[in-house]
Amino acid sequence: MTLKNLPLDAARLGSALCVSVEEKTDPDTGQVKADRDGLPVWTVGVAVRPEGRKTALIEVAVSGEPVGVEVGQAVRLVGLEAFWWEMNRRMGLSFRAASVVPVTAPSKPNSGADPRTAGGSTK
Repeated sequence: MTLKNLPLDAARLGSALCVSVEEKTDPDTGQVKADRDGLPVWTVGVAVRPEGRKTALIEVAVSGEPVGVEVGQAVRLVGLEAFWWEMNRRMGLSFRAASVVPVTAPSKPNSGADPRTAGGSTK
C-alpha cells in the first residue's frame, strides 16, 4: 500500500444501495479495462448514507464481475480503499474494493403456518 491508497471502514458509510453495475471500458477504444491479473474491471455505483448525513453516490471499482449484485439491492463493500489520482492537470478521489457483495436479509423465525392458508377452507 502506498500513501496514496487509504483503507476505509466501509461500515461507517452507513447503508449502501447498488444503483448501477457495469464493465469499465476505455472511452477511446471501447475495450473492457483489465486489472494487472487480467480480470475485467467492473464499476459499481453505490448510494451511501452515513448516519445523520446526506446521501452520496460513489463509484467503486472491483476486479471481476460482482456476483449476485443487482440494482436496487443493499450491498456490503469489502476491503474498501480510496486513492488520490492526478492526470493531465486533473485530479480526484476514486474508490476500489476487493469485492462488492449483496447483503442478505436476516431470516425471520418461523412462527407457524399462516392461519389463512392452513387447513383449507375457513367457511
